[in-house]
Amino acid sequence: MIRPTLPPRDEMLAASLAKDASYDGVFVTAVVTTGIFCRPTCPARKPKPENMEFYASARDALLAGYRPCSRCRPMEPAGTSPGWLSSLLRALEADPARRWRDADLRRLRLNPDRVRRWFQAHHGMTFHAYNRARRLGLAMGRIRGGAGVASAAYDHGYESLSGFNEAFQRLLGSSPRRSRGKLPVVVERILTPLGPMLAGATDGGLCLLEFAERRMLETQLKRLRAGLNATFVPGTNAILAQAGREIEEYFTDERRDFSVPLLTPGTEFQSRVWERLRRVPYGTTATYTEIARDVGHPDAVRAVARANGDNRIAIVIPCHRVIGSEGQLTGYGGGLWRKRRLLEHEGAFAQGTLAV
Repeated sequence: MIRPTLPPRDEMLAASLAKDASYDGVFVTAVVTTGIFCRPTCPARKPKPENMEFYASARDALLAGYRPCSRCRPMEPAGTSPGWLSSLLRALEADPARRWRDADLRRLRLNPDRVRRWFQAHHGMTFHAYNRARRLGLAMGRIRGGAGVASAAYDHGYESLSGFNEAFQRLLGSSPRRSRGKLPVVVERILTPLGPMLAGATDGGLCLLEFAERRMLETQLKRLRAGLNATFVPGTNAILAQAGREIEEYFTDERRDFSVPLLTPGTEFQSRVWERLRRVPYGTTATYTEIARDVGHPDAVRAVARANGDNRIAIVIPCHRVIGSEGQLTGYGGGLWRKRRLLEHEGAFAQGTLAV
């Protein structure tokens, strides 16, 4: 088993003090004075630097005699929903078209403000906004399939057609009738040991899989919206369920190749690069120069690097397996340390050197 490499102590200290989410999965912080270990993003007050130790995994911290923090729960994937929310999430999945009110939450013995804060932190919107977006997404799917606007509205909890049209316009940017030609892309979070990822899929294929705090995520969403004439709505479908299973199997060493269908709009050159990336075997690496040669453009190394960076489906299209010509790690949208950890997970490092 290859032992994961830790960043320099000064870098981990700075990331921990800043509660930098991009390091979630790279290390855990152990506190000598309390005997607990935490995520880098733990909301608890940070101890003095001299009382902090760093470990590459929760397992290493446990073996060193530390116990997990009860606030940030470092034994669970980042973003895991808390137990107190489980009744609401089950009800939401059982009836996604239901219109929820604060009184409904209180009947489940849930504090509406607490629910709002959790959804805001993990989905970027309040629970009620999330609920509305899911209902609108389901309605849009029916309209796109030929259903009438009125029947779609009433079947998804709207008491008036005008209220439905207004909500549709506000969230999706166009009227229901004008949205008939738009492709709904359902989005949800997939939790991984290296942090949550945002996944998006149509009924035909996975078109997005990015680490949630990637700086280019908003740009990627805009490009995908334009490339597919799409609109994004929260929810799930069979493709997302398959992607979630396969990503989990990848991280538990049960899977090396992915079979989830993909949808990858792009230029002809980008498509050739992405297809070549999928042929880089698990546990190996390739250089930008090799990729450029194999797609028939040996002088287009920089263009290959751009296409590599434009990949919207991380891990499944393994852009993390591309390295510099001298064997050095180069940029990665999800963070360079995630790239290193992915290659370590696959065994592409041998005694600190990339196995090319």
